[in-house]
Amino acid sequence: MKVVISHPTSNTFNRAAATSLLKADMLAQFHTAVAAFPGSLLDRFGAISFLAEIRRRRFDSALQPNTQTWPWLEMGRVLAPKTGFSALARHETGVFSLDAVYQNIDKRVAAALPHLKKRGTSAVYAYEDGAFFSFREAKKLGMQCLYDLPIGYWRAAHRLLQVEQERWPEWASTLTGMVDSEEKLQRKDEELRLADQIFVASQFTAKTLQEFPGQLAPIHIIPYGFPPVGAAREYDSIQPGKQLKLLFVGGLSQRKGVADLFAAVDAIGSRVSLTVVGRKASEDCAPLNAGLAKHRWIPSLPHNEILQLMRQHDVLVFPSLFEGFGLVITEAMSQGTPVITTDRTAGPNLIEHGKNGWLIEAGSTQALQAAIEELLAHPETIAENGRAAMEAARSWPWEAYGRELVAAISGKNI
Repeated sequence: MKVVISHPTSNTFNRAAATSLLKADMLAQFHTAVAAFPGSLLDRFGAISFLAEIRRRRFDSALQPNTQTWPWLEMGRVLAPKTGFSALARHETGVFSLDAVYQNIDKRVAAALPHLKKRGTSAVYAYEDGAFFSFREAKKLGMQCLYDLPIGYWRAAHRLLQVEQERWPEWASTLTGMVDSEEKLQRKDEELRLADQIFVASQFTAKTLQEFPGQLAPIHIIPYGFPPVGAAREYDSIQPGKQLKLLFVGGLSQRKGVADLFAAVDAIGSRVSLTVVGRKASEDCAPLNAGLAKHRWIPSLPHNEILQLMRQHDVLVFPSLFEGFGLVITEAMSQGTPVITTDRTAGPNLIEHGKNGWLIEAGSTQALQAAIEELLAHPETIAENGRAAMEAARSWPWEAYGRELVAAISGKNI
């Protein structure tokens, strides 16, 4: 079985999928916007600060012979805001919008399918918003359509986040996922209808698909892998008068539960300190700006520095209200930093409550505050859970995710 896989912007889980297909001799082609391979001219350009984004598109050199790139729209999307032309990358309508980048590569894959079919390719693996055109062409050619949904289904998102707009109206401007056009939402549904197999990374994402108005293909739940486990670490004992060091990493919106986090920390007071890493979802949210002014805020950090920062904190707090997975959870656990997260993330797939982290009800400031105060009352549990989190990370590396994904695609575990 040969598979063509595409992802316009790529990321950790897409790299793992493509690399695993290659190792299994199942990769026909990999399509993306920008791919920098070690030693290439493009990789060297990434050393220029203005073009540092390129370094986030590095791939294993083994993928290079199978990789097709279509960089121009994506480079325009990245550069437009930096050069004062943000309107060119405006959501859905901009010539360099993310939607334009996704649809361009989706169409490129669709155009390549007749030739790939003749060469023995039998399946297309694509991600949400990047599968519509390639899946339609694949159906005409009798090829399998393999669909990856990285975040929960949009109808569930609208229902759950509407509650947040009513609960925290002053944070509504940060809920940017509520502005997709009807045409885009219809494309999402058509992608799901065309899929022969659906892949998700958490029980929560699978549950949201229950709101799809129709029959769906088989759904495979395969959690993403953990990054390499860090060195053993020492845990500071929390003595009376010493602050509990909390860390949040993620986009700064109420979809991530930031309003609840700020409210819980404010209620607890000086017994905790909070570091926040992430970019604002909106510049016009007054309570977000006020909260960031109270705490240590770092808009962006390289990945390796985020891992180091995790090791410098007692707990990662990730109170997301709608999350397909939450890679920061696995990153923190790999560094021995236990996590407080909600039942609307991959937490239930990864965490045994009170053993290697803590699970709370999503959208409950009271539950989040109580979880933090429980750690203040029993600080010894931080080290216990942190060491157990590190052991959990050792048991499921990215290679394990890739093996299970390949097995599901090939039908070996269906």
